[in-house]
Amino acid sequence: MEKKRPQSKVKAEAKHTKGKNLALVFLGFGFLVLGAVGIALPVLPTTPLVLLAAACFSLGSPRLLSWLLQNRILGPNIENYRSGQGVSRARKIFAILFLWAGLVVSMLVVRSTTVHIILSIVGLCVTVHLLMIKTKT
Repeated sequence: MEKKRPQSKVKAEAKHTKGKNLALVFLGFGFLVLGAVGIALPVLPTTPLVLLAAACFSLGSPRLLSWLLQNRILGPNIENYRSGQGVSRARKIFAILFLWAGLVVSMLVVRSTTVHIILSIVGLCVTVHLLMIKTKT
């Protein structure tokens, strides 16, 4: 025979779950906003941030995950990553060119050797990461 839990304990667990889901949705939108900013600022890695948003939505709100996966711009990239299909060669080339163009512009605006070194290291790391991702055929 199954034991019944007190009603107050059930309400407390529901409140805890609701708070957790709300926090995950909030984090998901935060990552999504940062990822969107990363489209224009090459220093912020768009894909990992959007993947983090998808992970948060998958735990906090299946409805928001579905919305994100159906997005015509971000959805296919998430699905390709999840399925292990990789990224197209053209998308890799565009991402690397856009990354370095943004970094060079930033270096021209900010004339600091320290900033140039930091941006170069970030650019190199992101470039290596992009090249290591499986190329979709």
